[in-house]
Amino acid sequence: MLTRREMLRGTVATASVAAAITAEGEAEAREAKPMPDEALGLLFDGTLCIGCRACISACKDVNKMPADRTELEAGNYWEAPLDISGKTLNVIKCYREGSGLHKDEVKDGYAFTKVSCMHCVDPSCVSACPVSAMTKDLVNGIVHYSVEACIGCRYCVEACPFGVPRFTYDTPFPKISKCQLCQQRYADGKYAACAEVCPTGATLFGKTRDLKQEVARRKALKPGEKTVYPRGKIGGTDEYIGISKRYVDHVYGEKEIGGTQVLHLSGVPFDLLNKPPLPDISPARTSETLQHMVYRGLVAPFVFLGGLVALAYRSMRKPEAKPTDKPGDDKGGAP
Repeated sequence: MLTRREMLRGTVATASVAAAITAEGEAEAREAKPMPDEALGLLFDGTLCIGCRACISACKDVNKMPADRTELEAGNYWEAPLDISGKTLNVIKCYREGSGLHKDEVKDGYAFTKVSCMHCVDPSCVSACPVSAMTKDLVNGIVHYSVEACIGCRYCVEACPFGVPRFTYDTPFPKISKCQLCQQRYADGKYAACAEVCPTGATLFGKTRDLKQEVARRKALKPGEKTVYPRGKIGGTDEYIGISKRYVDHVYGEKEIGGTQVLHLSGVPFDLLNKPPLPDISPARTSETLQHMVYRGLVAPFVFLGGLVALAYRSMRKPEAKPTDKPGDDKGGAP
C-alpha cells in the first residue's frame, strides 16, 4: 500500500524534475504588451473633483444598473454606494483628516478619488480568464467582459491587482460587473457617461496619449494659476475655468503593473486614497511565462503524472516470497 511518506517523497521528486525542466527555459518574464495607438481612457483629477457624484448616477443610468443603497441606521437608507459592486461600476471616495477644512491637503484636509476599472495595458483579468470572457480590444484597448462566455469561475476577481471585477452573488444568474468605458455609446457619437456629466472636468475622456499631454500641461502650471480645463472630452467645446493646485509627483496608472489607460492626478499621496504602490511589471507577464514553460509540450505534467503512476505501481506489486529453510538445516540438528 502506498504510504503518505512515499506519496510525499514521490511528489517532491517529480516536482523537482518538473522544476528542472522549467529552469532550462527562459526565467525572465515575457515582453510587455504595448499600449494601442488609439487607446481610449480617462483622466481623473482629484483637485478638480467636488464630490457631487454625478458620475455615479450617470453611469448607473446608461448601464441600467440598479440602485445600491447604503444603510445608515436601522431602517434608513441612502443612495450613496460606498464601493464598486455588482450594482455600481464607479464610485467617488473621500480622504479626510483632522478638521477636514482644507481641500487637497494632508493635515486637516480632505481629497476625492475615483474607483473604477483602470483598463490595464496588460490586464491580469484577461490573462487569468480560461474562456476569454475577458478580452482587450486590440484597437482602443478597452477591457471588455462577455456575460455569454463567462463560466463564473471568478479568476478575474482574484487576478486583478486593483480589485475591480465584482461578482453578483445576490442574483439568480450571477455575473461579473466592471466598467467597460461605455463602449456601447460610441456608435452614436457619445462617450463615457461619467466624463460627460462631470461639471468641472475632473473626469475627462479621450485618447490616452492626449490625456498624458494634458497631464503634463497641468503639472507644469504654477499652483494658484488661473487656467482653462477641458470638460467632458479632449478636443470638445466644453470648458471649465479653475485655479490650478499642487500635485504630488506621481501619476497613478502611468506605470503601475505595466501602465493603464486610466490616469489619476492628486494633491495628496495616493496611499492615503487607498491606491497602494504596485510593481511596474504586470503579473500577467510573469504568470504566463511560468505557465508556458511548465506546460511546454506537456513535458512537466507527464513527468509528474508518470512519477505518481510509478509509485502507485510499486505499491501494488506483490512482495516476493522469501526462501524457507530446508529440512534438516537446523544448526543443532542431526544430518
